[in-house]
Amino acid sequence: MSARQRYLFTSESVTEGHPDKLCDQISDSILDAIYDKDPQGRVACEALVTTGLVIVAGEITTSCYVEVPKVVREVIRDVGYTDHQEVGFNYRTCGVVTAIQEQSPDIAMGVDVGGAGDQGMMFGYATNETAEYMPLPIMLAHRLVRRLAEVRKNKTLNYLRPDGKSQVSVEYVNGKPSRVTGIVIGAHHSTRVSTPKLRRDIREMVIEPIVPKEFLSRDTKYFINATGRFEVGGPMADTGVTGRKIIVDTYGGFGRHGGGAFSGKDPTKVDRSASYMARYIAKNIVAAKLADRCEIQLAYCIGIREPVSVMVNTFGTGKVTEEELEQAIRNTFDLTPAGIIRDLKLRRPIYRKTAAYGHFGRNEAGFSWEELDKVEALKRAIAKPGRMVSRNGTGKVISIRHLPAARSR
Repeated sequence: MSARQRYLFTSESVTEGHPDKLCDQISDSILDAIYDKDPQGRVACEALVTTGLVIVAGEITTSCYVEVPKVVREVIRDVGYTDHQEVGFNYRTCGVVTAIQEQSPDIAMGVDVGGAGDQGMMFGYATNETAEYMPLPIMLAHRLVRRLAEVRKNKTLNYLRPDGKSQVSVEYVNGKPSRVTGIVIGAHHSTRVSTPKLRRDIREMVIEPIVPKEFLSRDTKYFINATGRFEVGGPMADTGVTGRKIIVDTYGGFGRHGGGAFSGKDPTKVDRSASYMARYIAKNIVAAKLADRCEIQLAYCIGIREPVSVMVNTFGTGKVTEEELEQAIRNTFDLTPAGIIRDLKLRRPIYRKTAAYGHFGRNEAGFSWEELDKVEALKRAIAKPGRMVSRNGTGKVISIRHLPAARSR
């Protein structure tokens, strides 16, 4: 996206009780349950939820046994679907149907030798506009729905139910976020609360504690349960499927997306692992001040170890050329599927918590792709004759600038 003088950008997020997000958490909880016992397991599973029913299907190859219906019910309970009369869905009484088979041997023979588990292109993105190196609209949208879940679970707003959505519109001026122009909240609730009270409570208890005051103004528009009521929600209102919230999962529409979902896939599937690596690379490049914004594309062929292409786009903000950044990436990161899995420590049961509130911008245990441990290595890879490299007292590189060309006498 070009840095026009003035424009609006909108991103959305959803709560953990949204039907699609419920499915993502079910799929990733099954992956975690297998990885807890068999870190070499192969998992690619999807879930579907609708009124009174959960269906789990996919390909799983493992040496362990996991009671899938038990895992499914635990997720539904933890999210908050515990009372059929109140929310129309209950972890105890819903049906659970499974249709699981082993991974195709045609895929397995490519993965067994260290190749990619599928073909495709994956993108990673980072920007210096927030402390998390994420776009502001998606970070605010995530924080709002996390707060919505928090005040539901701690009974601050005891009439709230698990489903919900947020949407945040931000005005950018000269490529930088300036103000929030609109906030949309859809809050699933019981029949006991009036619409005026809900709107007042959401404004005071959800929006105001989350959105910084400097981004709000008298002109900010608020749309809280815009139709008036949101009593019927969750799987009773909307069929959910794994992998339908890929923009919520990533950058809220900033940057591009290769199309592959993450949840329910073990990291031999480059849809997931290479997207994590692309984010890891982009974030470290921006943190190293080699660019203000950075998008990375990695592309793979099934069964082949090395990526078939690596692309860097700094949107004109790079301090060095994109060709130089590409070479620095290749010299700094192992881009093979096995190298990504090893370096990011991906054969661990860390995935359920990624399945709600975004896979990126999370400075939490297990999110290894959010670490900034390659900043110095990238700076060293870029430094060469013709550049002035400034270091602090401990020897760390703090800036890189070009020296002027020598004048001929």
